[in-house]
Amino acid sequence: MEEVPGKPLRHGYTTGSCATAGAKAALVALIEQAPQTHVHIRIPIGETVEFALHSCAYTQLWGEAAVIKDGGDDPDATHGAEIIVRVSFRAEPGVGIDGGVGVGRVTKPGLPVEIGQAAINPVPRKMIRETVQEVLDQYEIVHGVDVLVSVPAGEEIAKKTLNGRLGILGGISILGTRGTVVPFSSAAYKASVAQAIRVAVKCGCKHLVLSTGGRTEIFGINMYPELPEEAFIEMGDFVGFALIQAQRQGIRKVTLVGMMGKFSKVAQGVMMVHSKSAPVDFGFLAQVAIESEASDALVEEIRGANTASQVGDLMAATGNLRYFERLCERCNLAGLEEVARDGFDFIETVIISMKAELLGKSAMVKRSENGEMAYE
Repeated sequence: MEEVPGKPLRHGYTTGSCATAGAKAALVALIEQAPQTHVHIRIPIGETVEFALHSCAYTQLWGEAAVIKDGGDDPDATHGAEIIVRVSFRAEPGVGIDGGVGVGRVTKPGLPVEIGQAAINPVPRKMIRETVQEVLDQYEIVHGVDVLVSVPAGEEIAKKTLNGRLGILGGISILGTRGTVVPFSSAAYKASVAQAIRVAVKCGCKHLVLSTGGRTEIFGINMYPELPEEAFIEMGDFVGFALIQAQRQGIRKVTLVGMMGKFSKVAQGVMMVHSKSAPVDFGFLAQVAIESEASDALVEEIRGANTASQVGDLMAATGNLRYFERLCERCNLAGLEEVARDGFDFIETVIISMKAELLGKSAMVKRSENGEMAYE
């Protein structure tokens, strides 16, 4: 959502905060045998915030409360999701936490939660445990409780996330480190990309194929069918972030797959390629056309183009494949600049059309004799 001048963007709350609020309300309802309408919790950044409950029910054996997740002015896939928490007493002390329907379960290494456990991250677990224990202490209750977090629509919502690729199956993750969602922080997506790279490394991947979206990822899979599924990562608009994360985690071989619009920006060194991050520079695209020996008339047509895809169509129609190769070369160089020149042993860029047809590709490899990168 675009910011209105003079009006600050509204923060939302993480799934972890919503689950914590639901747990507190459910426990209070169970203890008091009375419905709750609002609850206050303390979030990791130190603020005390109020949550209105969507529903609240109880019996002698359990309390249950639901919160609707509000993403603020930067809604993500979980915005509007109903998060239901059921709390029941148990004989032994302590707070047990598990995921129910719609909360994913971890099946691969490399995540902050152990394999087999519900995908409730460490900070939300800590928030739930401490908040619930405070209520138990307040009411002088010595035995413990079990907390079950469910998200009825979680399995469907998870299809819009990277959870499947991360090995989180059956639903969404309960996340959050601050407690709030910062408007267009993009933190959730970037965290998913970083996690996906960690999972790939833990699974033994040496070569990552980083794509900007679904169609480009499918193209990459068809290019490298021998690679395991963990090697294919949708980086979205965060090209520079993905490259830096890959390099930091020891990856030495990367392939970038994208389309003209985003990669025409990468070729110029723009590493966050959201449509609002930087406009397409048609003067730059015209200069690449000159370097590719395009006609003067075609160069002028590129200067007056409306979209990068239009430029790609113009060059493809004339059969000037050197143009796309040149763009790929520039993307490789920009990628190396982002991670320091010795960051990778192999970097490859592939540009495809909107119809998923190859327009051009280029790769650079490190020569063992001198350690310099050179075109393959």
